[in-house]
Amino acid sequence: MKRTLVMTLIGDDRPGLVERLASVVATSGGNWLESRMSHLAGKFAGILRVEVSENEAADLSYRLRALASEGIRVNIEACEPRASAAGETTGRAAVLDVVGQDRPGIVSQISHALAARGANVEELHSECVSAPMSGEILFRARVSLLLPANLDLGALRAEVEKVAADLMVDARFGE
Repeated sequence: MKRTLVMTLIGDDRPGLVERLASVVATSGGNWLESRMSHLAGKFAGILRVEVSENEAADLSYRLRALASEGIRVNIEACEPRASAAGETTGRAAVLDVVGQDRPGIVSQISHALAARGANVEELHSECVSAPMSGEILFRARVSLLLPANLDLGALRAEVEKVAADLMVDARFGE
């Protein structure tokens, strides 16, 4: 029987960090299924999903936690297998792009408006960049959403646009 583990990791960014993690997973017979990892402010952080035999799960968890001695902190959660991926995608997918002058509270207020309507954030990519002409700091985000099948998209758009106007950012939906 297989066991699915989802983990978060963080460590000082350096060459070989992913290789070290992958080596531990492979040594314990784990199968690296999916991941999202990135360099952020001198750190390397990520999330990872691994499948491993029930017999090897404890060994893999032990080996991953032992990476702390090398400066790689790993938090591990065991997950129950799902009957099918189809159950995960009920509803409709949408994408929200947000751009505007950086300020505190953008993610908080936009995500509050989304959650209030039952929209599930499946992925969020954000960054602060220098504006091409003015050099001001711009906040950009791309949010992948799963919307409930019965959601009134027009009402969600109106609510998000109101919040965006208050924040003086541009928010555009795509599907």
